[in-house]
Amino acid sequence: MAQPKRFIKIYSQGKMQGFEVWADRDTGVQYLFAFSGYAAGITPLLNADGKPVVTPKEELERLQEE
Repeated sequence: MAQPKRFIKIYSQGKMQGFEVWADRDTGVQYLFAFSGYAAGITPLLNADGKPVVTPKEELERLQEE
């Protein structure tokens, strides 16, 4: 039996260069993944207080169904 994927993509912009937002299904923390050609980087998204952006688990379940 296959385990569900830990991360789900919740936003995408661009093809050869762009951004994606991924959410960790266990913690709800969102990450920004930026890419351009062969280069890429990832960092947690932060709110105005400098704390990680966290998506409630109910919202992640709804996003996964889409």
